[in-house]
Amino acid sequence: MKIDICCVGKVKESSFRDMISEYSKRLSRYANLSILEVQDEKTPDNASATVEEAIKKKEGERLLGVIKDNAYVIALAIDGKNLSSTELADKINSLGIDGTSHIQFVIGGSLGLSPEVLSRADMKLSFGRMTFPHQLMRVILLEQIYRSYRIINNEPYHK
Repeated sequence: MKIDICCVGKVKESSFRDMISEYSKRLSRYANLSILEVQDEKTPDNASATVEEAIKKKEGERLLGVIKDNAYVIALAIDGKNLSSTELADKINSLGIDGTSHIQFVIGGSLGLSPEVLSRADMKLSFGRMTFPHQLMRVILLEQIYRSYRIINNEPYHK
């Protein structure tokens, strides 16, 4: 399985980069993982709704530029489907069984994802109603994908 994490901006915190590297290394025995970063836009303080929508649109266009036509796209969105770790593992496993060979997870920038990216998604996934920093979300997502593969392979890790 090929898995891409499509995301906006670079991770600046070294502790997050270390965790991303660790989970990427762990995942390499189960899937071909790539992290595809697109440039983020600077959001001015007190930006109007119009400016924020324009920023999301620009970032969305960049994300759509790395999303592949043949990939199953899972967008992280607060209004998406809330799954348990086991349910996410079942979803990844069933996609593979059904012949999907490429999954792309999409994480937006600090303002979220554009409507165009959300409409391209085959599924919207939520990690709850709380808001997380988009850089930390990469770590959380990678950990959950790794956990999914441990569950799929009946290997110890999941509790």
